[in-house]
Amino acid sequence: MDALDDKVLESTLAKSLADLVPDEKTVSEDEFVEVVGGALEAVGGTLLFKMCVQNEGEGQHVAAASVGDGGNRQFLLLTLPTGGGALKVETISRSSNPVAGIAAAYAGLMDAFKTAA
Repeated sequence: MDALDDKVLESTLAKSLADLVPDEKTVSEDEFVEVVGGALEAVGGTLLFKMCVQNEGEGQHVAAASVGDGGNRQFLLLTLPTGGGALKVETISRSSNPVAGIAAAYAGLMDAFKTAA
């Protein structure tokens, strides 16, 4: 898979997720994982980790993922307010979310573990 332009990758995932996320209800961690898992499966992505954090006073579910492999691998951050709303999809390089810095480091650590095993 060729590396996709950041904006193209973000918009493609966002469009595929638009109908899956409820707008006005509390979103459980299980629901978030189901939505993210389905979206990543559609683009051949891999979930790296997920967490629930407070960002600017708002609770949000956050997932880090990778798409592609080798030199074409890109990292994504998917965020969804715990109170419902729009799912935000952005590449790590374009994200201002504090969790973004963790994602690439985490992927590098997982690569090292795979090599060691």
